[in-house]
Amino acid sequence: MKKFFIIDFDSTFIKTEALDELAKISLKDDPDKAAKIQIIKEITNRAMEGDGSLPFNLSLSKRIKLLNASKSDISILTRKLHGQVSRSITSNRDFFKKNSDDVIIISGGFRDYIVPIVAKFNIPAKNVFANDFTYSNSGKITGFDKKNLLSKPGGKVRQLKALKLKGEITVIGDGHTDYELKTSGLVDKFYAFTENIERTGVARKSDHITPSFDEFLYVSKLPMSISYPKNRIKVLLLENIHSDAVKMFRKEGYSVEVQAKSVSESELAEKIKDVSILGIRSKTQITGKVLNKAKKLLAIGAFCVGTNQIDLEACSSKGVIVFNAPFSNTRSVVELVLGEIIMLMRGIFDKSANLHKGIWDKSSANSFEVRGKKLGIIGYGKIGSQLSVLAEDMGMEVYYYDILEKLSLGNAKKCNTLKELLRKSEIVSLHVDGSDQNIGLIGEKEFRLMKEGVIFINLSRGFVVDIDSLSKHIVSGKVKGAAIDVFPYEPESNDERFTSRLQGLKNVILTPHIGGSTDEAQRNIANFVPGKIIDFINSGNSFYSINIPNIQLPAFENAHRLIHIHQNIPGILAKINSVFAEHNINIIGQYLKTNEITGYVISDISKKYDPKLIHELRKIPNTIKLRVLY
Repeated sequence: MKKFFIIDFDSTFIKTEALDELAKISLKDDPDKAAKIQIIKEITNRAMEGDGSLPFNLSLSKRIKLLNASKSDISILTRKLHGQVSRSITSNRDFFKKNSDDVIIISGGFRDYIVPIVAKFNIPAKNVFANDFTYSNSGKITGFDKKNLLSKPGGKVRQLKALKLKGEITVIGDGHTDYELKTSGLVDKFYAFTENIERTGVARKSDHITPSFDEFLYVSKLPMSISYPKNRIKVLLLENIHSDAVKMFRKEGYSVEVQAKSVSESELAEKIKDVSILGIRSKTQITGKVLNKAKKLLAIGAFCVGTNQIDLEACSSKGVIVFNAPFSNTRSVVELVLGEIIMLMRGIFDKSANLHKGIWDKSSANSFEVRGKKLGIIGYGKIGSQLSVLAEDMGMEVYYYDILEKLSLGNAKKCNTLKELLRKSEIVSLHVDGSDQNIGLIGEKEFRLMKEGVIFINLSRGFVVDIDSLSKHIVSGKVKGAAIDVFPYEPESNDERFTSRLQGLKNVILTPHIGGSTDEAQRNIANFVPGKIIDFINSGNSFYSINIPNIQLPAFENAHRLIHIHQNIPGILAKINSVFAEHNINIIGQYLKTNEITGYVISDISKKYDPKLIHELRKIPNTIKLRVLY
C-alpha cells in the first residue's frame, strides 16, 4: 500500500511561526512593534490551540492587517527561514530525498515562502498546498486569496478531501488544524510534533507525541539518520546540578528530569529503570543493587572530583561508563585553602565573632603572615600541586608527600614519608582521594608528630581524619587552628541539622563541603561532564572515563560504528573479526583498548550488512554491551 506523509510547515517543518518572523521584519521601524508582534503571537496561538474562540480565516485576516508587509519583506523572510528548519528535519534529509513524491506539505501558511524552503529538501512545488498572498501594484501585501481552500474554516480537511489520496496517510503537525485531519476520518494516524512547541490540548489527542522527526521515523520503522531517537534517552540529574548541564542535555534533544536532593538506594533503584544517563554529586550512592535495576543505563556523570560513592567495578561489569570532573573545581578548592590559611594564621574568625559581640580586641598577638611559613601538602595531585604553585607565589616554603611518584613544581620539596612531612610543616593541608587506603590516615599518632601550634586543613574526604583526635588537640592548643570542609557523616540535605565535636572551638572554620562550590567551578563541571557523556553517546569516545578503557576516536562518516564492551578475556577481538569475515564485512577502522576488567572495541564498518550480524556479535561469550551508532 502506498504511504503518504502530510507535514505541517509552521512550528513543525520550521522551528517557528513564519508570520511571527515576518512581523519582526515588516514592523522593524514601527514604534508599536513589540505590542503588535505580541498580538500576532497571541492570535496565532489561539488559532492553533483550536478552542473555537478564533476561526482560522479570521486569525489570518487579523495577522495580515497588522503585518503591513510587502514582497521585499517576503524575500528577507525566506532567506531567514532557510536557517530555521527544525533540527531533526534537517538531519533527515535522506528521508525527504527518497520519499519526495510522497511527502505533502499542507499548511495554513503561504506558498510564497514555503516552496523555496521545502525545495531544498527535494519536495516539489506541486506537493505544497498553502495559502496565497494578494499584492497591490506596488508590491504591498493586501490580503490573501479567499478562494483558496486553506483560507477557509476546516481548510486542511477540505484540501485533503480534494486531493483524493489512495493509500495510508500519516499527519505530522503541531496545531489543532492538523488534528482536525484525524477527526475527519481521512487519515490513519496523527503525530503531535513537539520539538519546537507543545500545544497540550493537541498533544493529548494525538496517536503519538513525537518530540522529534527521528521519533516519528523510529516508531514508524522507517530509516533514520541516527541510530536511536535522542528524545528516548532519559537523563536523571540529582543533587541540584548546575542548570548549564540541564541546558546541554536538553539542547542535545534528551529527556531530562531534575531533582534537587540525593535519593535513597531503594528509591534510586526504582527511578533508574528507564534512565540512560545519571548525573550525581557526592551524596548519591551507586551500588550493585541500583545498577542491577538499571537496564538502560549507558553513562554516569559524577559532577565532582571524587567517585568513591560509585561502585566502579560493578559499573564496568555492566558496561556503564563513568565520567567525573577531575580539573573543573581545582582552582576553587585551592583559593579556599589559601584564604583559610590566612584567616587561621591571623585568628580573623574569632576576632570577627568578638566584634559582633561588641568586644574590641585589637592586638597583634598570635597573628602571623603566611610568608616564610612551611606548608605541608598531603596528596600532590591536581589540587595539591596547584596549591603548591600558588602558595609558593605567596612566599611559603612548600613540602609535599604522595604515595605515588610525582614531579615537584617550582621549589616544592618532596618528603619521603608522611612522618617527615608532619614534623617539618607549620601548616598541614590534606588533598588525598577517596580510596580505602586513606581511611583514618590522620589520627592520634599523626597529630602527636605535628609541630606545636600547627594549622590543620582538610578539604579532601571526611573519613580521612579522626575528628575526636583533632578536637582533643585543638582544645589542648597543639593544633592552633583548623579548617574542615568534609566530615565522616554529612547531612543528606540542607533540612537536616549538623552536629560535630568541632563546633564552638576557637579558631576553627567549619564549612559544609563547599570547597568546589563556586559558580565558576559548578559551571565548568556542568559543561565538562555532559560534554564527555554526549560525545560518548554520539561517537563512542571514552576519553577521560575513569572505568572504561580510554579511546579518543576520529569522526566517522559513511559508516556504522559498532561499540563492543566485553570482559577482558583473550581472543574477543579475534571472535569479533571472525563474525565480520563470515558476513564479508569491510572494516573501515578498528580500535581496541583494555584495562584489568574491561575491553573496549570500536569497529567502523560499511553500512550494508545483514542485521543478523548484530545478533551474532551480541552472542559472543563475555560480551557486556553492544551499541550501533550511525
